[in-house]
Amino acid sequence: MPHRIVGDDDGGRLFTPEEYEGYKRKVLPTRLRNRLYVSFGVPGGIDCKLIGPETPCFCSHRYKQHKTDFEEIPPERPLALPCRVPGCRCASYLYVHLSGSQPVRCRCKHSAQDHSEAPGHLCRKCSACSGFRSPYTCGCGQPGHAHETLVETREERQARGRPVGRDVPYAAMGGLTGFSSLADGHLRLDPSGIGAHMSTELSSRFEEACNLQTQTSAECVTDLRTREERDMAYFEARYQERLKMEKAAKHKASSSKGKTSSDRSHRK
Repeated sequence: MPHRIVGDDDGGRLFTPEEYEGYKRKVLPTRLRNRLYVSFGVPGGIDCKLIGPETPCFCSHRYKQHKTDFEEIPPERPLALPCRVPGCRCASYLYVHLSGSQPVRCRCKHSAQDHSEAPGHLCRKCSACSGFRSPYTCGCGQPGHAHETLVETREERQARGRPVGRDVPYAAMGGLTGFSSLADGHLRLDPSGIGAHMSTELSSRFEEACNLQTQTSAECVTDLRTREERDMAYFEARYQERLKMEKAAKHKASSSKGKTSSDRSHRK
């Protein structure tokens, strides 16, 4: 929990209890007041991707490794969220579509890692490329280059008609407002990621289905127990039969041995 609040601000050195309390007193009020929501999509369309702490940037670093906390939100738009990793020239967080776990390739056939993270994103491997531009088609049906990374305030997001979720003290939450935020836009049940509310009728049907499933599961468990009891009884009967056979065999062998000894003594 503390790591979700502090993020990488401790520089890898664990805060003392006093430092941690001081950090919270300084950061949490501004974080709750000035949270920034980051999404990726076609302007005017759905949020195809809602950015979270671990979502990678074009520069290959995570969103949480960029500047996300502001005491006062700058008035300039678009808002720039530069990367804080030493040596990285990324001027602002920029999402790029992923194919599996890897960023899609540019039209020049080279990957995002082969392009500069500096503005313009020129290719390092070829001179013909004028900047990263992918022909990839998103699940929303629009090409990748038609998408934009949008950084907005609570008020700006609400003005677009998108929920902002609850106030949370965690670092670099970006656009995450619910569990469905982790799914791509064309797979979510709502355009925001906070989760769609069921109608009364749908909710009652869902409850009936759950009750039926519970009853069915109980019947299956009862049937399973009955089968297990029958199987145990069968194997127990076989085990008792084997013990009787072994006991009878030992008794027969003992009797044969005694008879043989008696015959020898009579011969003498």
